Amino acid sequence: MPTPFIMPKMDMDQESVFIVEWLKKEGEKVEKGEPVIMVETDKITSEVEAPATGKLARILYGENVEAPVTKVVAYILGEGETEADLPPAEGEPSPAQKTESQEAVSEKAAPQTATKAATPLAERMAKAENLDLKEIPAAGEKITKEDVEAYLEGRDEVQPRVKTPATPAARRLADEADLSLAQVEGSGPRGRVQAMDVEHMMAERPRATAPMAVAGETVSLSNIRKRIGERLQASYQTAPHIYLTVEVDMHETEESRKRMNSLAAQEKAESISLTAYLVRTVAWVLRRHPILNASLTEDGLQYWEDINIGIATAIDEGLIVPVIRQADKKMIREINKDLRYLTQQARSGALTREEVQDGTFTISNLGMFGIESFTAIINPPQSGILAVGTLTRKPVVVDQDDTVEVRPMMKMTLAVDHRVIDGAVASAFLADIVKALETPEMLLY
Repeated sequence: MPTPFIMPKMDMDQESVFIVEWLKKEGEKVEKGEPVIMVETDKITSEVEAPATGKLARILYGENVEAPVTKVVAYILGEGETEADLPPAEGEPSPAQKTESQEAVSEKAAPQTATKAATPLAERMAKAENLDLKEIPAAGEKITKEDVEAYLEGRDEVQPRVKTPATPAARRLADEADLSLAQVEGSGPRGRVQAMDVEHMMAERPRATAPMAVAGETVSLSNIRKRIGERLQASYQTAPHIYLTVEVDMHETEESRKRMNSLAAQEKAESISLTAYLVRTVAWVLRRHPILNASLTEDGLQYWEDINIGIATAIDEGLIVPVIRQADKKMIREINKDLRYLTQQARSGALTREEVQDGTFTISNLGMFGIESFTAIINPPQSGILAVGTLTRKPVVVDQDDTVEVRPMMKMTLAVDHRVIDGAVASAFLADIVKALETPEMLLY
């Protein structure tokens, strides 16, 4: 029986992906685990691997279109199987019914010239472009996807798609460097261009001046930018946000970080970032306030077992949220190592699907940009996001005797989904974060 090629779900609330490119064509041999489709979500560009070994058949969704997740997008024929073994497409008769119908038509020998048969994918492409199949010449017995593309190219002079096989990271690097992948010699399997191939090519050619934005020009949004906008707009319009802001005395946290970084220097390890410290603290508090680690679903409130904290990271296309999994079970140095790796992966365009999915809470830190305070939009289907500002040294009263000292102060704003979390619950959560940052020993108590 042919193996259904099902589009995997890459995030908890994801409904569709954008198919950038089919790396294999109908009729070509594929190996189990081999990349076959390149897809794009609002987070990453990723390759989808073949679920079985065989021949790729009946591609149901072409390139540059939306495809639903958890649905069949193609089939893989095993050894000895043919297209006759495929299940009938929706609204189509079975292969046996088709044969009977074709025989009946042949016997009647209708005098008029019939439209040449077309593959299901070619039919959908023609329908989407309002084309008459009678006008499309076929290279073989049936009108195929390639015939429709050739017709469109000849009619509208549409620029052909890039067909050079390459990894998502290589494509992103080439795009950023305004470099044609056709110029790069691939070192991967079957000449597939790798990220290092693009880097070598960039190193060898003279560095070009980055193009400047021209006043008055209109630039098309990338698919990722569009998806980010749609996702956040839906979140802001659907989830009633409430915001709570506090100011934290970070003196004890900074002293604790200094001691940790002294140990890190002795071990020749990377210094501990403030974000890593925040992740460990927030994860500890989330374990004590599980409703902040829950999602609203059609069936009710889903409490997540794992605490997976996403870190909002700026990239050229907008914002991406790599995830530190089981953050409450990791030491700060482990979190710090994961954070540095994920940040590097994000900025080089090399994040994998597993590194951006299943987040249960998000931290957005803009302190490095000097932002004192801001509000953030909840990343669905999560119920909360913590916006962190910069450290500002200012005079504050530190005891009951009104002693004034200059301390590093930091503002944090918590946004929560009011359908799930009330103000009092959110306040208690935020108060515990403040308490843990001002008294780091609480994490060990």
